[in-house]
Amino acid sequence: MTLSSVTTRPSRNIHLHLIAALFFVCSSGLTAAYAEPTEITVRVVSKDAKFIGTSVGAMRVTLRDAQTGEILASGLTSGGTGDTKRTMHKDAGRRAILSDPSTAKFVATLDLSEPRLIEVEAFGPLAQLQSAHRVLSSQWVVPGRSITGGDGWVLELPGMVVDVLDPPAHIKLSSSVTKVDVRANVMMMCGCPIEPKGEWDAEKFEVKAIIRRDGNPLPPVSLVYAGATSQFSGTVPVDAPGTYDVIVYAFDAGNGNTGHDRTTFIVEKK
Repeated sequence: MTLSSVTTRPSRNIHLHLIAALFFVCSSGLTAAYAEPTEITVRVVSKDAKFIGTSVGAMRVTLRDAQTGEILASGLTSGGTGDTKRTMHKDAGRRAILSDPSTAKFVATLDLSEPRLIEVEAFGPLAQLQSAHRVLSSQWVVPGRSITGGDGWVLELPGMVVDVLDPPAHIKLSSSVTKVDVRANVMMMCGCPIEPKGEWDAEKFEVKAIIRRDGNPLPPVSLVYAGATSQFSGTVPVDAPGTYDVIVYAFDAGNGNTGHDRTTFIVEKK
C-alpha cells in the first residue's frame, strides 16, 4: 500500500461532507427565500347575532397545521361587535360583507413556503367561561394568497350566554324556606341584549330551570322576562330539605341555539 493511497481516502470523505453541508445550506436558503408572508384575518360571529369581540372578553384564536399539529399563531380577537344594521340585514346575499374595519378580528401573518392545510380554533367568550366553548374550521392556504377579503375567515359560534345570578352557588337556606327565586342573565354570545320586541325578542326564547333534589327530578320551572334587559326570573317551590341542583337553559326554537348555566342550594333539615 502506497502513502498516497492512505492519504487520499480521508481527503475524499472530507470533500463529500463539505458538499453535503453546502447542499443543506443552499437548500435551506432556497426554502426560506421562497417563503411568502400570508396574512389571515379571523373573525368569530355569534350564531344569529353579531361578532364576538372585546366587550365579552374576546375569543382566543389558534392557527395550526392541520396535518402536523404545529401551532403557527395564536391571539385574541379585538374590536367591536359590528354594525347591527349591517350584520343583521335580513336581505343579505351570499356576497354581502357583514363586518366593517372596527369589527372584532384576529390577524396573523404566516411565512409559508408551500400550500398548507390550516386549522383555526376559536375558544370563548373568555369573560363568560360558564358558557364558553370552541369551534373549529380548516382550509388550504397558499403562500402569498392572503385570506383578508370580505369578512376574512369567519367562524360561527353557536350558543347563548346564560349566567345564573340568584341563588348563589352552594348557599345554605333555613328549613323554613318555602320557595327560592331563580334569576338569570341571558344574552347572545356577542353580548347582544334580549328584550321584548327587540332585535333579539325575549318572547321567542324558552328559558327554564331543570331541578333535581338529592338527584331526584322535580317539575321544571319557567323563567320569564323580568323587566330588565336580558333578565329572566322564576320561582322554585321548596317542600323538603336537601340539595337542589338547578340548571337554567335558554333555547331558541327557530334555529336550535342553546345555552345553559348551573347552580345549587341547600335547604337544611328542621
